[in-house]
Amino acid sequence: MEKRPLHPLNQMFHEVVHEQTVKHLGEISTSAEQYLVDLLVAFVRMERVFAVKNASGHQVESIIEMVAEGDVRLHADSFAREREVHKHIGDFILFWSGVYPDFLRKVKLQSGFDLVCDYTRQGKESYHLVSTFSFAPFDQEAPTFQTLSDGFEDFAFVLREVSRQTGIYAA
Repeated sequence: MEKRPLHPLNQMFHEVVHEQTVKHLGEISTSAEQYLVDLLVAFVRMERVFAVKNASGHQVESIIEMVAEGDVRLHADSFAREREVHKHIGDFILFWSGVYPDFLRKVKLQSGFDLVCDYTRQGKESYHLVSTFSFAPFDQEAPTFQTLSDGFEDFAFVLREVSRQTGIYAA
């Protein structure tokens, strides 16, 4: 089967993410770098940004509500759902912390739900939780999520630099 070339947006993000990670963090895990590229490409589509839905099918926008959706003691109907929602929480917070941090401040003030939420801590904890799924079919991704958890602030900084350099998410 012939390998197709990357979409131009994917190519651009790959080049800029690599450049910024090397410049600011040195050599890092290739899987973490690729994860940042995939996150940027995925979140170009707003339905991916707000992908968590509650049992009624309504979009969940606050982090506190997402945490409840991802808790098997509250709303999650399986551990797979818990992992899925916490992966999204980490992605959501990392994306916005990097490309447009003011958005998180606006969400915090407008919703009222997130007033006591420490977004960075929650993003790190959510990625850490995802990393604990170290069994099939998630075992190959587990180390990447631990890397994302450990370096959360650094990766947010890289995304901020990518956003500045490309202007793709400029406000």
